Amino acid sequence: MKCPGQDTRYWKGDAIYEVPCPNCGHMVEFFKDESTRKCKNCGNKVINPKMDFGCAAHCKFAAQCLGELPPELLAQREDLLKDRVAIEMKLTLKKDFKRVGQATRSARYAEKIANAEGADLAVVLSATYLQDVTVAGQGETPTTSQKIDAARAILEKLSAREDLITEVCEILEAVHEKKPFDTVNFKAVHDAILLGELQGRLKKTPEEAEDLGAALAPRLLTEKGRELLASLVANVIKDLEKAREKAAG
Repeated sequence: MKCPGQDTRYWKGDAIYEVPCPNCGHMVEFFKDESTRKCKNCGNKVINPKMDFGCAAHCKFAAQCLGELPPELLAQREDLLKDRVAIEMKLTLKKDFKRVGQATRSARYAEKIANAEGADLAVVLSATYLQDVTVAGQGETPTTSQKIDAARAILEKLSAREDLITEVCEILEAVHEKKPFDTVNFKAVHDAILLGELQGRLKKTPEEAEDLGAALAPRLLTEKGRELLASLVANVIKDLEKAREKAAG
């Protein structure tokens, strides 16, 4: 017998929907029983954020019911969280492209730092994506408490486990209030946010790369963060020299 939730005879109008790609923002169309789809714009594999994988953890018919569900999703359902958080962050911030861009840049660094430093990727990416979320009615300068409440609301909506939510909120408080928080997860988020901010600034003033890089280096808390900083500065300087040569020629 086929599960009624996956039987197309029982489907309604909301069985087909679009979600933004976490990588580029292009809309990706999903049928509700599809676990993943490739973004036609950037090629990124997008996980269906509206699909409930809870049954896959215990149902012996999960493979037939859900189709080609990636094995890693069956083994680590929590790994889905980072993609769903990214989508919720963009939906919450809507057209605030400055903050969306900052969070997205930082998240790219966060994943590299977390993998290199042995941090918890779900915690680190959740905190990084939610570093500056706010909701309607909080005004132009929301408090740290309001930002943390907004982040908590998103994680609770996504049914994240309570200890993960607590740690993400503690990290965000430490980041915003500049409080010491000596964990590898915090260090990864801290460095990723600073690198994301620097990358955004250097798009406008690439000629400051060497000075800003030198100023930032002592503030970074991880070896991988310092390695990524050196690479960022070197690439910006290289691109700047190429631009100058092209202009001169």
